[in-house]
Formats: sequence, structure tokens, C-alpha cells
Amino acid sequence: MIIGVPKEVLNNESRVGMTPAGVFSLNQKGHKVIIETNAGVGSGFDDSDYTTVGAKIYETPEEIYQLSDMIVKVKAPIDNEVDMMKDKQIIMTYLHLAAEPNLTKRLMEKNITGIAYETVQLADGSLPLLNPMSEVAGRIAVIVGGEFLSKAKGGKGILISGVPGVKPAKVTILGAGTVGINAAKIAVGLGADVTLLNKSSGKLKYVEDIYGSRIKTLALNELTLAESVRKADLFIGGILVPGGRAPQLVKEYMVKSMKPGSVIVDVAVDQGGCVETTTHATTHDNPTYVKHGVIHYTVPNMPGAYGKTSTYALTNATLSYIIEIAENGLYESLLKDEALRKGVNIMSGKCTIESLAKSLDLEYTDLDYIIQDIKYAI
Repeated sequence: MIIGVPKEVLNNESRVGMTPAGVFSLNQKGHKVIIETNAGVGSGFDDSDYTTVGAKIYETPEEIYQLSDMIVKVKAPIDNEVDMMKDKQIIMTYLHLAAEPNLTKRLMEKNITGIAYETVQLADGSLPLLNPMSEVAGRIAVIVGGEFLSKAKGGKGILISGVPGVKPAKVTILGAGTVGINAAKIAVGLGADVTLLNKSSGKLKYVEDIYGSRIKTLALNELTLAESVRKADLFIGGILVPGGRAPQLVKEYMVKSMKPGSVIVDVAVDQGGCVETTTHATTHDNPTYVKHGVIHYTVPNMPGAYGKTSTYALTNATLSYIIEIAENGLYESLLKDEALRKGVNIMSGKCTIESLAKSLDLEYTDLDYIIQDIKYAI
């Protein structure tokens, strides 16, 4: 199989779809990996790092898209990248289609098989290909939130940790998934006054068992959320509906109740955001906007700022699935791997994730029907 790795084009996206070690593993198994020139520079890999382990470098993205059976990326393709894609091509990346109706439509029109890292799901409900980036994003959220609390950035002028004799910042975290737990870990480590809200009592008990009284845990409902948001110097939103749009649990009236110079980091922005005042995604070049006196940080590719760490973590998680498809073909891989099946968001012009179909008002088609059609065609 020919696997193509194009250079990422999103603003300040320094990650790349595969490390040289991943290329080496595929090359050893007889597969061909082609890389767009300078694709790995932001992550600390130059072209020679790839050619040394068997990759071939191409000068243009058009060549990558036209020659590849499968495209391996980090972020969803933009319009001109979709233009370059071939009919029935496979793409593995973070798609986040619930917030992208036009992209979804275009990929379906091209009969692209879209495997979204964020919906590959194991039997225990865990998301093995999303978790590494959620870990990074959760940790970054506290760091960037603390930065924008500084007066120089328009914030309250509060240091997250405080100092002896001075109270630390109040950090409120919505969600006890991977983002929330990692944000809490960093916030507690910095000495913040941390409150974490979640619906699952089991998750809250886990947090208390690990952190004791260092983190205040609250059962999530509108009243507890409204009060916690009102008191927060830094609010971090980290909730997830796999494949679907994030519910906007933080209402506009809650944001209005926050003091001027408070900061919101909406990590769920690439799925539409969990805050009603998350009006649009921002970029690393221009990462914030202010609404009701509150600074909103809504960068969808937060881990892209730490390309080397993020790319290693990403390839560590994704490589086994890439190899599985390369070795066995898409059809056989989907037959035997239930987790990978859940990663397929679109195939043969159909939407195969029920939550995504609901979010975009599309017809839902069970993947089993499409696989059966492939079987009979074979």
C-alpha cells in the first residue's frame, strides 16, 4: 500500500502525520510511504530523517494525494486538499466533522472513507487515538489560561499559583475525561484552587481518591455549573460526545456573570464548543477574542504548538491501526477490528456514525450494510 503524508496547512500547525520511526515500521513490512517535502520540519524532522528510513519525498501536495491509497494527516483537510483527493481514497486524521457540514458533504460526494482518530473506540469506551492529544490539550489549557490571566494579555493580573499570603487563581474545569483530568493535574501542580464538575459520580470518586481535598468535585447540573463559572478566574471546557457536536452547557448568562478579565479556554471548540459564547475558532496567531469582558481562547489545534511532543504521542497511538489497514486492506481490517470500525465516519458516500448524522441532519447508514455490499462486490 502507498501511504501519503502531506504537510499540514492549518495556521501554526507544527505536527505531522507520522514520525520517521513510523515510516521505518511500514517500510520494513513492504509498504511505501511518501512524504511532502518539509512536512516534518515543525516537529523537528527534516526530509533526510525520512529518506534514511525508506520514505520518498515529493515536492507538491498534489503528488501526495494523487499517488496515495491512504492519506495520514493530523487535522481535517481544507477545501483545496479535498480538491486533490481521489475517489474512494482512505483518510486517517482528526476529522471532527460534527462542526463541518460542508466538509462532510464534499468528502461524501467523493466517496472518501474517512477514519476519524477521535471516534476509534475500544470495548471499554476509551478513545485510544484521541487520548494522546487530549492529554496534551488538557495540560496546555492551564498553561495558556494562566498566560492570558496576566494583565499584559488583558486578564485580571492573577498568578495561577498565588504566592505566600495571596490566594491562588480559581480554576473551574468542566468534564473529568482525559482533557479534564490532565488540566486538573497541571492546575493542582501549579497550586491553583481547582473545582472539577462531571455528571459521573464514579469519575468524581476517582478524582477524589487520587487528589483528595486538593480538588473540589461537584456533581454537574445547571446550578452547580453556573455558580462555579461565576467564581472562576479560569474556566476550562473539556467535554466530548464521540463523533457528535459538543453540548453547549455553559450558557451565555453564566459567562456574563464572570468578572472582567476572566479567561475561558474551550477545548471542545473543534466540535462546536461547550460554551454558548464560543462563536468561532481562533488561531495561534490570533488566539483570543473578548465577549462580555471575558477572554475566550478557542484554538482548535492547541497541541500543534508543541509539535514534537504531540507528533511522537500521536504516532505511538495511531501506527498500529495504520499498519493493520496497510497489511490487511480496509475491508478485512474493518471486519476484524471493532474499535477501528467505530472510527469510520463516512464511507461510500454514507454517514456511518449515528451521533454525527444527528448533528448534521444526515441519513445514518449502519457500516455493516456497506461492508456487506463490499463483500458481495468482491
